[in-house]
Amino acid sequence: SPIETRILWLPSVQTQPIPSSPLVGPPPEGKTPPTLRPWSITALRLSAQQAVDLLSACVGRDTLGPGLVIGVSLAYWVHVLRFAGALTAREQFLPALRADGEGYRACWQPVRSGGDDPCLRQLADRMPPACRALGTADAPPDQSALAAVTAVVENFVDALVRSAVALPASAALTEPAAVSRARRVVRKASAFASIHDAWLHALRSADGRLSGDAAAARQLAEQIQAWQRPVLLTTAAPFRLCFRLEEPPDNDDAEETDIAAPGDWYVRYLLQGREDPSLLLPVADAWAPKGRIAALLRKSAFEAREYLLTALGQAAGLCPAVEASLKSAAPGGYHTDASGAHAFLTETAWLLEQAGFGVLLPSWWMRGGTRQRLTVRANVKSSAMSGGSGMSLEEIVHFDWQVALGDQLLSLRELETLARLKAPLVRVRGQWVQVSAEEIRAALDLWKKKGENQATVRQLVRLALGADDGPAGLEVHGVQADGWIGELLEHLDGKAAFAELAAPTGFHGTLRPYQTRGYSWLAFLRRWGFGACLADDMGLGKTIQTLALLQREREAGERRPALLVCPTSVVGNWKKEAERFTPALSVLVHHGAERLKGTGFVKKAKDHALVLSSYALLHRDRAILEKVDWSGVILDEAQNIKNPETKQSQAARALRADYRIALTGTPVENHVGDLWSIGEFLNPGFLGTRADFRRRFFIPIQANRDPEAAARLKRLTGPFLLRRLKTDKSIIADLPDKLEMKVFCNLTREQASLYAAVVDEASRAIDEAEGIQRKGLVLGTLMKLKQVCNHPAHFLGDHSPLPGRSGKLARLTEMLEEVLETGDRALIFTQFTDMGDLLQRYLQETFGRQVLYLHGGVSAKQRQRMVERFQNDPQGPRLFLLSLKAGGTGLNLTAAQHVFHFDRWWNPAVENQATDRAFRIGQTRNVQVHKFLCIGTLEEKIDEMIERKKEVASRVVGAGEGWLTELSNDQLKELFALRQEAIGD
Repeated sequence: SPIETRILWLPSVQTQPIPSSPLVGPPPEGKTPPTLRPWSITALRLSAQQAVDLLSACVGRDTLGPGLVIGVSLAYWVHVLRFAGALTAREQFLPALRADGEGYRACWQPVRSGGDDPCLRQLADRMPPACRALGTADAPPDQSALAAVTAVVENFVDALVRSAVALPASAALTEPAAVSRARRVVRKASAFASIHDAWLHALRSADGRLSGDAAAARQLAEQIQAWQRPVLLTTAAPFRLCFRLEEPPDNDDAEETDIAAPGDWYVRYLLQGREDPSLLLPVADAWAPKGRIAALLRKSAFEAREYLLTALGQAAGLCPAVEASLKSAAPGGYHTDASGAHAFLTETAWLLEQAGFGVLLPSWWMRGGTRQRLTVRANVKSSAMSGGSGMSLEEIVHFDWQVALGDQLLSLRELETLARLKAPLVRVRGQWVQVSAEEIRAALDLWKKKGENQATVRQLVRLALGADDGPAGLEVHGVQADGWIGELLEHLDGKAAFAELAAPTGFHGTLRPYQTRGYSWLAFLRRWGFGACLADDMGLGKTIQTLALLQREREAGERRPALLVCPTSVVGNWKKEAERFTPALSVLVHHGAERLKGTGFVKKAKDHALVLSSYALLHRDRAILEKVDWSGVILDEAQNIKNPETKQSQAARALRADYRIALTGTPVENHVGDLWSIGEFLNPGFLGTRADFRRRFFIPIQANRDPEAAARLKRLTGPFLLRRLKTDKSIIADLPDKLEMKVFCNLTREQASLYAAVVDEASRAIDEAEGIQRKGLVLGTLMKLKQVCNHPAHFLGDHSPLPGRSGKLARLTEMLEEVLETGDRALIFTQFTDMGDLLQRYLQETFGRQVLYLHGGVSAKQRQRMVERFQNDPQGPRLFLLSLKAGGTGLNLTAAQHVFHFDRWWNPAVENQATDRAFRIGQTRNVQVHKFLCIGTLEEKIDEMIERKKEVASRVVGAGEGWLTELSNDQLKELFALRQEAIGD
């Protein structure tokens, strides 16, 4: 493809006068215009097919590769391609022939209808200015956005259709050479038998060029335009034909309890304005328009009669009743009975909408996105409400089915009346309802089975929440019950609050009110054997709520271990938090090369209250994990099992346990399909099979944006998913202004190896050094070990790849994903400029978005611009990297809700100064501070030393890290020594 060089003109800082030009026009009187200087841009010209291929590769992605970010304008064209793809998939295109220079080009022309025009206008309104910066011969840069996007959609549709009907590969690749030569000879002699054959070939060729006689091509183009006219006439008109179904008039003499199926329905023909859909003109008055209607039609230059004959003729092919109405001179609609009205609602209306016609249906049919139909309700008999100590979800109870219309129950007499009417649409107590003979027969059969229906309480819960269909496909409208079953259903449905529990005796800490509610909610679902997904925002304390539950279970007499699976990067963090909040819980870390296996592990696990392991080992050690009788299985960062077909997801579902808990800040990371995988782990079978879930929820919600399906899914998953945000008013009131937490990370094997090498070398050197030389060695070793803890590439300085080599970096990535998912902003501090360079490159490549980086080499002007963008630009970067020295003071960055200290400066005052860039006057939100530490390394040990002397930290620690050089050789060796627990997989 050719490379083009375009010249744009941008203002420079100079202000001397310049001559006026066609580009900028004359300067305003009395004003000195800025000097314009050329800015050369290299552009790659793409064919429509190449553009389709490129944009297809961008769908659902932020980056195309490391460091290759998908910009705003490119992402915009992806949406345009989706629109063109929808037109193509619906086969809304026609073959065409257009003049192209001195010749003709065969193409596939899109035909818009229905709601396509509003969608196209929305795309035009959202077009970034850069999308029209260069322009082409066909689409100059000064054209309107609507014209530009229309031209691009036409090119995309042509490319998509052409690629679907393209000619096979070159004959030379698929045919014998002799056959290929023969074909070329024939084509040279007489390319095609007719101009029509040449046109059909051009429609399938790559460029669409039409060869042959120009006069014949011009004549064919005129014939094609005449052939297209009936279709284009309807799509280009300022009005469209609309069909409105009008129900029979109310009968004031009828009693409210009457059931009837009157037959005087009417489908009225209307002209609906495309620009103003609320403008509706009766077609009966448009055949010979007068007065206001005539004025409206004249104003829009609309030939109503020609349009109506064409449009009604097209609609007649979809609806026989419309065809019958055309026998009258000026049809304005047609009458029908209840069966005809039902057929229009369920079949014809959809066909007409797909063909581009407007359709208006009664409000009772569309109200709330639902249709009023017969439903059934399970009524549990009071005699079955035994309750007592034997309450269980597996208890068998008896119930009767009740038939209802909305909230009103129907009697046997009313059902029998419905059966006699044999009409699909009937009016019951003033409401129209859709029924079928099968539904009525099924409902009558339910009356004959009174006292014969039974199910477990678990099955009734599924019915109550809409997980299962009723008998014969009837929709279930809840379960009515008394006693403990009724109370359980009310709790699950949110109609009654569950009791809040006191924190366990052995829990060391204070639960905030919202944490008490979360812990109590977990205990409530655990009591009944339901799985629970705690989906609190990051920093709200999912860890301590879970630990409180585990402590409560232990104090209640549970002696079996619980298994907690988490990412490798947070295994150490869980161990530290357990030691802090629940020291009485014995914890076994099943992790690393030295972990126990086989019967040794099974025996050891039984001696502990909590076993910590990682997702990496969930599949690898599946055989031995399945041998343990777990009291519960807990998955932290449960989005790791969002793909149900992965081996670790399958291994998680295979574990035996009384209860299951999923912890995640992003329960739906990509799409609602993630919920099925997590739900199947928590409550197997509750959401149905994967195929059922896809049919009932995934396709309606993801593809069709169906609010009814979304509401059903929310009702079904809501009782088992607790999602709370920091923006909730009840949560904000519970949080401190500044919430500080330590994030304990493990070293990778590579980091541990480098760490040990540095310690070995330093230990020998420090034994032989004295005075200033010794202090220098200590500080140098501290620096090296901190670099190793950050990342091997930071220590080695070799520009090697970053992913998968640092526990800190892995954990930072996981936490920033959640920050960006919730729309928050974050500051990330490091004391090393070169580590900042590595982080900026890595984060930009990982998240596909700009990351600001402020360090000592940034000018004052650039510094101010960075701060302004981060603080005030809604579309600006949401991650701000800062070196501790350059960004630790003098900045106001209150747009940030998170502060990350990637590496530690062992002086609390310095760290607090950096944190106060976000936590300062003007901050209106809570700030979460995350301090990263590598467990089992000097980082953890120095932190412990500071915590022990926190009350005199400023005097003991001093202004920097020099106080560490005063430690004895033995103390330094102990400080540097690497504990086994530091090493991850």
